[in-house]
Amino acid sequence: MMPKQAGRARMIAGHSADGSALGAAMARRRLQGSSTEGDFSTLPQKKAISGEIRCDWSLPEVMALFRLPLPELLRRAHRIHCRHFDPREVQLCVLLSIKTGGCPEDCAYCPQSARYRTGVRPTPLLDLKEVRTRALQARDQGASRFCMGAAWRGPRPRDLPPVLEMISAVKDLGLETCATLGLLDAGQARLLKGAGLDFYNHNIDTSPGFYRKVVGTRAYQDRLRTLAHVRQAGMAVCCGGIVGMGESVADRAEMLQVLATLPRHPESVPINLLHRSPGTPLADAAPADPLDLVRAVSVARIVMPASRVRLAAGRDELSDEFHALCFHAGANSIFYGERLLTTKNSAVARDRRLLQRLGMVVSH
Repeated sequence: MMPKQAGRARMIAGHSADGSALGAAMARRRLQGSSTEGDFSTLPQKKAISGEIRCDWSLPEVMALFRLPLPELLRRAHRIHCRHFDPREVQLCVLLSIKTGGCPEDCAYCPQSARYRTGVRPTPLLDLKEVRTRALQARDQGASRFCMGAAWRGPRPRDLPPVLEMISAVKDLGLETCATLGLLDAGQARLLKGAGLDFYNHNIDTSPGFYRKVVGTRAYQDRLRTLAHVRQAGMAVCCGGIVGMGESVADRAEMLQVLATLPRHPESVPINLLHRSPGTPLADAAPADPLDLVRAVSVARIVMPASRVRLAAGRDELSDEFHALCFHAGANSIFYGERLLTTKNSAVARDRRLLQRLGMVVSH
């Protein structure tokens, strides 16, 4: 890219307050060339390995990282990880489904959608006592963050009051609080912040182009707008995506580029390996290569150096050796507990043994 073009690209690297990240990303790609073909190994790499926090990553730069030989990619990612975190530490997070099933959305990966026959039975919102008990159990097992998830398109006015009570109760236990409730408007985001919510999770899932193949009931821009409301309310952002839905390497690169060019990087970046839930449209998807997850974690660490990169869904299918590779690549947070919303997660006893074998310690 010529110097004049680079200057213009930096000018549009930020996103507007209404969440117009997609438009900014598209404008950048028009300047830089949207093609992901060719050899990007000759691109300047000094900034890419410096570990500085940037919000002007180009798609060719991110693609060049994905195309590195794995040993070199791991070396760069680990080097940056050590500059920003203690590589021995891992954060434990627990995710509880406080309202299960019956979601009207059509996300092709989700067993909680009412559109698919997945065997997930819709249940009402849990009561406050049950949520507090589960949060206490999570804290006693070493978790420092407790996330509450509800299968809604977005909360209705009557839904929020009991959730606000849950947030306050969990906060009083000394845990970081997180929620994933679907789309939010600005007023809802302020209410959640007022109740003590620290983090809000709302994943972008994949690239803008591939997104249309897996979700049809809400737009990519809707998700970005929710993230903007979360930021404006003063909460931290938890946002990542999924590997293994049939997307290309270029889709994974663009997903991470969208996150890495937000005005502020998400504080938490969950990287999921697709759980092929029976009854969903992606139930018969080809199994993902775990090395694809390792590469995604590595690139996420490089382009978002100060963010926590979380191993999320699909960990039950990963060997101990692949866990170790992901931790070396920069993952420093895991979802912990026997269940992850409605799907199986890595067993608690197994995780404890693994962390002990690797000489890792739990961060608080």
